[in-house]
Amino acid sequence: MLSFPSTINLDADLDKTAKGKILHVCNTDKFIPGFISFVEAHIGLGGHHFFLIGDHDQYPVKQTRSVEKVPEGALSHLLGYARLALYMHRAEKVMLHGLSKKKIEQLLFFMPWVLKKCYWVIWGSDLYLYKTARHKKGWKKREFFRRPVIKKMGHLVTYVEGDVALARRWYGAEGVYHECLVYPSNLYKEHGLGDRPGGTINIQVGNSSDPANHHAEAFQKVAPYKDENIHLYVPLSYGSDAHAARVEREGERVFGDKITAMRSFMPPADYYRWLESVDIALFNHDRQQAMGNIITLLGMGKTVYLREGVAHKALFDRLGILCLDIDAFSLRLIGEEEKQKNASRVKAFFSRERLIRQLTDIFSTRGS
Repeated sequence: MLSFPSTINLDADLDKTAKGKILHVCNTDKFIPGFISFVEAHIGLGGHHFFLIGDHDQYPVKQTRSVEKVPEGALSHLLGYARLALYMHRAEKVMLHGLSKKKIEQLLFFMPWVLKKCYWVIWGSDLYLYKTARHKKGWKKREFFRRPVIKKMGHLVTYVEGDVALARRWYGAEGVYHECLVYPSNLYKEHGLGDRPGGTINIQVGNSSDPANHHAEAFQKVAPYKDENIHLYVPLSYGSDAHAARVEREGERVFGDKITAMRSFMPPADYYRWLESVDIALFNHDRQQAMGNIITLLGMGKTVYLREGVAHKALFDRLGILCLDIDAFSLRLIGEEEKQKNASRVKAFFSRERLIRQLTDIFSTRGS
């Protein structure tokens, strides 16, 4: 547990933490432990301070002088956010890993002078709150804080240029765009492209239990082939448990015993090995999501179906990486030449060397 002193000597305390450093404000998620390890291995943590909020048990990270975990509890959170305000003020630059917490949006609203040194790492779901949350209670109040914060954010970080265009269109975002792969989960992973033995066609549907997967609609795309030799696998370990149960029931109703709901979280290495068994993957998201899954599958030469018109489909089109249109779904597998071309282009763009170079450039640029 992190203990807080009864009195804080601001200069002495912050000299040891965020003063003059790159402050990473992170909603603890599956991407964060790997990102911290990547920065430590390839760049070093000496100039960084990570401020972690969230479930520290599900996504464990060791607390060190560079990694601060805000413990559960109202008082701890109150004190934690008070320290965060000081950290933001004293840091050289602030990396916001996602922008989905109301308290952070409000903190930035009341500290507009820090926005010019803030780098918003766009996750997708945080940007698309503009569409997904606008009909929810309290949305207008939340937008009152979000809109000026996003508009005046100094820097926008992503590798999906379409998301930057949407931030500018929806919020008038003025920040400088930095192309960056950000997380090692987005990198190419070395796998052979050998064909699996013939037989059952394994079909992955979605990547999580987030309703943005639109599972029921995806099931209807596959339903005409339910009497073929197929089996569906639906990863549901991440997101809403209640929605996962609904998806599982609907999948069993349509496909009977030809579907497996994957409700348990798998370690990344095991999950990547499982992806090798997939033949076809459907990602029916109407926004940028599941990029780690998609990149890995394309690098393996798998057949991937996406919606037309989404920002990440436009990215793959620009890179010359073939993804098929989900509205024209069939059991077609891409050919050997298409596999090789996809894999080589994924390897070139989503490379470790590119990410190291991109992060180094961002970390070394001036914070304002």
